[in-house]
Amino acid sequence: MASHRKPRQRPLSSGTVRTAATLALAGAATATAFEGTSHADPQPTPAQVKAEVDRLYGDAEAATERYNGAKVKADEAERGLTALRDEAARKAERLNTARRSLGSLAASQYRSGGLGPTLQLAMAGDPQDYLDRASLMTRAGDRTAADVASVRRGLDEVGQLRDKAAGQLADLRARQGELEEQKAVIEGKLSTARSLLARLTAEERAAYEAQSGGGTAPAAAGGPAAGKAARTPAPPAPADGSRAARAVAFAYAAIGKPYVWGATGPGSYDCSGLTQAAWRAAGVSLPRTTYTQINAGQRVSRDQLAPGDLVFFYSGVTHVGMYIGNGQMIHAPRPGSTVRLAPVDSMPWAGASRPA
Repeated sequence: MASHRKPRQRPLSSGTVRTAATLALAGAATATAFEGTSHADPQPTPAQVKAEVDRLYGDAEAATERYNGAKVKADEAERGLTALRDEAARKAERLNTARRSLGSLAASQYRSGGLGPTLQLAMAGDPQDYLDRASLMTRAGDRTAADVASVRRGLDEVGQLRDKAAGQLADLRARQGELEEQKAVIEGKLSTARSLLARLTAEERAAYEAQSGGGTAPAAAGGPAAGKAARTPAPPAPADGSRAARAVAFAYAAIGKPYVWGATGPGSYDCSGLTQAAWRAAGVSLPRTTYTQINAGQRVSRDQLAPGDLVFFYSGVTHVGMYIGNGQMIHAPRPGSTVRLAPVDSMPWAGASRPA
């Protein structure tokens, strides 16, 4: 009868154990490496990098316009606070003068008030003279009462001004906090965009710059781009007295100056800073931001554009340029670029306005 006992297994030799452990570790390492490769983020293609950089620049420009709006409000709050403090100081000085005058009068009355009016009349050498002086004192007393009431009103006014100034100071600090937040957003997005662009080759970056710039600045005579510059439309002469012509001439003169977010010139501009400065040179005051400039003048359709009109882009109205004719505009595109010419149809259309 065959035995059903389980055969005794032979213990593994030390060499066999080492071989099995080596194979197991190698297998685990291979599996881990494969798994890590399968889950690693793939390297973005140049097209993906460009698309993401464009998105970041667009977000940064929208944040720049919010920064510009917050800065306008912060500047207004600061001017208002300064005016309130100046007014409070002037009223406080007038109040102090009135209080000193009242103090002197009170001291004089105290010194002369030792005798009652009946006794003063009895001792007076000339009763009529006394009665005349008594009438004068009564009128002085009425005037003193009016002065006291005026001082009380002054105290209330100064207190109200100081309370209002405290509120204005709180508003200013809130605006300054908003500025810092927008600044951090802008700088963060621009830093990420620069890091992404660093992944491209020099040729890829040059191609991106040429494409995203929407055109090139005219070169100096005889330079490598002189032919291209010669084909651009000539700026209208400002001597015709047209405000639009003067604004366009200013924009032409700014070509080649760098884009700097939040800048309003004269050495650098952001998009709305350029259009604001150009129309200011023509004697027209425009608000600071794209989303306020679009409502600052007469709205015009795309087929009615004339040189000097402001053209706006993107759904959030976050970019603006100045139309110069022939389907072209001058604008400050984005950080890292310069003021330049570009086709109006190079960006998503949002609207146009004609400053008055």
